[in-house]
Amino acid sequence: MDLAYLRAHPEHLPTFLTHQRIRETPVSGGDICAASRLTLDDGHSVFAKTWPERTTRPVPEGFFATEAAGLRWLREADAVPVPEVLVALPGLLALDWVEPGEPGPEAAEAFGHGLAGLHRAGAPAFGAEWTGFIGALPQDNTPDRGPWPEWFARCRLLPYLRMSVDRGALTGAATALVEQVVDRVGEWGGDEPPARLHGDLWPGNLLWGADGRVWLVDPAAHGGHRETDLAQLALFGGPPQFERILSAYQESWPLADGWRERVPLHQLHLLLVHTALFGAAYAEAVVAAARAALGGVRRATVDE
Repeated sequence: MDLAYLRAHPEHLPTFLTHQRIRETPVSGGDICAASRLTLDDGHSVFAKTWPERTTRPVPEGFFATEAAGLRWLREADAVPVPEVLVALPGLLALDWVEPGEPGPEAAEAFGHGLAGLHRAGAPAFGAEWTGFIGALPQDNTPDRGPWPEWFARCRLLPYLRMSVDRGALTGAATALVEQVVDRVGEWGGDEPPARLHGDLWPGNLLWGADGRVWLVDPAAHGGHRETDLAQLALFGGPPQFERILSAYQESWPLADGWRERVPLHQLHLLLVHTALFGAAYAEAVVAAARAALGGVRRATVDE
């Protein structure tokens, strides 16, 4: 099987893998999927993700189709490098291989400008036309005209707050803090039309390539607020060269007044996803973000 054959017959890839007709090398694929590097007969490399055999749960319906749709949508903007989708089957996703490299200032600046371009490409509504997932959790992508604050509270905060409470990851006090944020979500301002988002842009989903570019991988792509991508990128210590990325972004498309006060609000979504997925280990981060968000809106009110 070479690349031309794979493009023409993507449905044959599982059979070739089952019969060990392709060289397969395990690689890191994150917390959810099993991943491998496939070497085709023409020497071309492919990145493949499958649902892990260690779990008894079946692959959620539309899981890989959703990621493929998001990757293609981000790639259509022609603003930031995104791997090409080669195969999208119910149990397998295969992408063009990106050779990893080292972070550098030029790549960071180019990425900052490119991310602004991606966001400017926009979206017809908040949400998306495909089923939503973030990690292994479902995400409500029902298209919505907004306004953004109410949509964000209803579709990006409350569902993961409920999951976190149901799984015992958050105490009553922590839940009350997040509920205060939800109740006051319209007070932060900064409402904007939907931007074209990666949607799960924590630093681990930036791939610094050997070609001197930064690639986007593992999206939960949808129409949302552009500050969400940037706030997520600042989580968990941020990526290398973060200040260069942010500075370049601001040169291309300056953020609205008050964006710094809104960072914890935007981060709260992904942190609640983490308590829903991984439990109480992330509860303190949720509480800190909720408190910081409420403190920011109080400061903004005083300044007015």
